[in-house]
Amino acid sequence: MHIGLITSEYPHSKVTQAAGIATSIKNLAVTLAKKGMPVTVFVYHQKEDLIIEDEGVTIHLIKKKNYKLFTWYFYRKHIQNYVNAIVIENQIDLIEAPDWTGITAFMSFKVPLVIRFHGSDAYFCKLDNRKQKIKNFLFEKLALKKANAFIAPTTYAGIETRKIFGLSKEKIKTIHYGLQLEHFVNIAPEEYEEKTILYIGTIIRKKGVLELAEIFNKIVEKEPHAKLKLIGGDSSDIKTGTVSTFALMQSVFSEKAKVNVNYLGKIPYSEIQNHIKDANVCAFPSFAETLGMVTIESMALNKPVVNTNIGWAQELIDDGINGYLVHPSNIEEYSKKILQLFNNKALCIKIGDEARKKIETTFDIEKLALKNIDYYQSVLNIYS
Repeated sequence: MHIGLITSEYPHSKVTQAAGIATSIKNLAVTLAKKGMPVTVFVYHQKEDLIIEDEGVTIHLIKKKNYKLFTWYFYRKHIQNYVNAIVIENQIDLIEAPDWTGITAFMSFKVPLVIRFHGSDAYFCKLDNRKQKIKNFLFEKLALKKANAFIAPTTYAGIETRKIFGLSKEKIKTIHYGLQLEHFVNIAPEEYEEKTILYIGTIIRKKGVLELAEIFNKIVEKEPHAKLKLIGGDSSDIKTGTVSTFALMQSVFSEKAKVNVNYLGKIPYSEIQNHIKDANVCAFPSFAETLGMVTIESMALNKPVVNTNIGWAQELIDDGINGYLVHPSNIEEYSKKILQLFNNKALCIKIGDEARKKIETTFDIEKLALKNIDYYQSVLNIYS
């Protein structure tokens, strides 16, 4: 069985963008390749047309194109034609694509199509309680209606997406994102920078960063030497029109808190692990995710995580056992959980150890790759 994966991002120096979705796709692609399954990745919106071999995976970069009219349509047809040519040439059996902005709307493939719910614009708009552009909704709905089957990274993401688009429950399979656990090893979880909080992710409202600023204000009142480290690209703010969400955070921080904040911006993925290991606590008070790769990466490195308690997070963390779940708007309770971990090293180590166990049992890509293979085969059995 030869699988083709369509994506706009993938972790490689030649690719223009790579975030959490890219990491999850690569983890799966590389593991499938290691199991002897041919995998071809098609990365669109790139600076050049290029074919790369990387860790057993063949990567096709598809150059971004602009047309005089209807680029949204003609570029999709260009991707379709390119993919279909490779499907025939290399005998690809099944294509997987993301749901974001309905990239596969107006496309027809010569093999079955599975769409994975990495997070549609409609899904995030619903969680964010904001209006979606009609065009985006129609494109996403068309793309989903034309797919043969779906994979959801959490049951919550599957249910919410099904409600939004009126999809068949029977066509949706929940398969979590996974990690290559041999790449996530913390040999000294008892060593870390005390009273340091780490946040990793885009600096954007929907990730709960403005609430995190309020939470940190509370923490600094009790622990004046506490530190907050932020990693991730800055983003404009849809609600206010401000070009920098970090600037909005600056306006929320108290004067005492502000001097204890270290914003590193985007850094190479290879450096992220060291920052996780150095942290006392990882905090992800997000309002909108499908799963949250940084959460499971932090847990894999034996870190206590204080996470949001919304839907998807309840599938990652058992509250009070291998992490904590608190609603981002509950500033008081969120800060209390972090302070509790700050002041109890034995608890930090215990929660971190349990977090690692949770990842080993639930998010091991070796086990999850087999689930993906079985599901791909079931789709082929029905539609081929």
